[in-house]
Amino acid sequence: MKHRIVVLGAGYAGAITAGRLARRLHRDDVEITLVNADPDFVERVRLHQLAAGQDLPRRPLREIYAGTGVHLRTARVTALDTQAKNVTLTDEHGTRALAYDTLVYALGSTAADQGVPGAAEHAHHIAGRQAALRLRARLAELAPGARVLVAGGGLTAIEAATEIAESHPHLQVAVAARAGIGDWLSDKARRHLDAAFARLGITRHEHTDITEVRAGSVLTAAGPIPADATVWTTGFTVHPIAAATTLEVSATGQILVDATLRSLSHPDVYAVGDAALAPGAGGGPLRMGCATATPMAWHAADVLAARLAGRKVPRTTIGYAAQCVSLGRRDAIVQRVTQEDEVTPTVLTGRAGARVKELICASTFWSVTHPTMLLPARRHRLTPAATDRPTPATV
Repeated sequence: MKHRIVVLGAGYAGAITAGRLARRLHRDDVEITLVNADPDFVERVRLHQLAAGQDLPRRPLREIYAGTGVHLRTARVTALDTQAKNVTLTDEHGTRALAYDTLVYALGSTAADQGVPGAAEHAHHIAGRQAALRLRARLAELAPGARVLVAGGGLTAIEAATEIAESHPHLQVAVAARAGIGDWLSDKARRHLDAAFARLGITRHEHTDITEVRAGSVLTAAGPIPADATVWTTGFTVHPIAAATTLEVSATGQILVDATLRSLSHPDVYAVGDAALAPGAGGGPLRMGCATATPMAWHAADVLAARLAGRKVPRTTIGYAAQCVSLGRRDAIVQRVTQEDEVTPTVLTGRAGARVKELICASTFWSVTHPTMLLPARRHRLTPAATDRPTPATV
């Protein structure tokens, strides 16, 4: 009897986990099902480019997983029952349950409105493909001189603002941040960021708390800021499905996992990517982002495969190497960081930085199609206990 592994979500974390498991476990022993609402793989690290008007290639999941043994289900996950060990899926054919023996939860995150009135109704975000396309359409209809305000001061805000300003030089782009914009960067990186903003004509509103978003402006303690289009990039929130189950989750709704990315409350559930609150180097929690999604996927797949095959469970500590932020298509900052994600004085900027950033983006998608990197596939057989199912569940 095959061991049923269900992976929920085909973002970077889920997509890589599914592919790596297929190359680590013998097909005669496992059935791996990957569930995703979109039939294509979405390069989330490039959605600011899509929103700014650039075309991105389609990445059909069926082509990516052709011949791998991974079964695809294009459907929305609407519920999870951790006691019955099944997930409820909804697609154009209706709703049905999908049973699992082991679940990999990788539903990721979406934009958080932070409870600011009007943000959900009047602001755009770029946390998903359709949202990015809606912003793209809005930018295309704006007249010369129209004002675009990006709310937020982190990596996403900087990339969105600079990409829009470069692609739409006829628009007035501004950034409003509760703290400083890029204030965590090293001195050299901040100086380069300041120069890039000046070159692109981006206005800064730092230490500005937005209290309400309206159709043509945002409100702050210092008064309104005009905005014909507001782009909301103030953070991310996870999907609420995990919090509605018996899984132990954090105050943010992320699944609490151990160093092997296994649920603290349910040993048959693993969580990867933004959906997991996992310990990293130094003991602090890993932050949401692609920089952690990929190594988390590698580790979770290797750990799960080892446990099912009765092999030694690998131990690793997930850390960081760099923070990369594009400043349009010909400029970028590649900030070297410690494993604990603390910045160092080492930074690469300008066209050289842009080339490195592009290489990193390209290699990130490459890792989806090559989940074992350059290592050969080693498909292990499962132990008898892993394939034993005393009470078979119906699907």
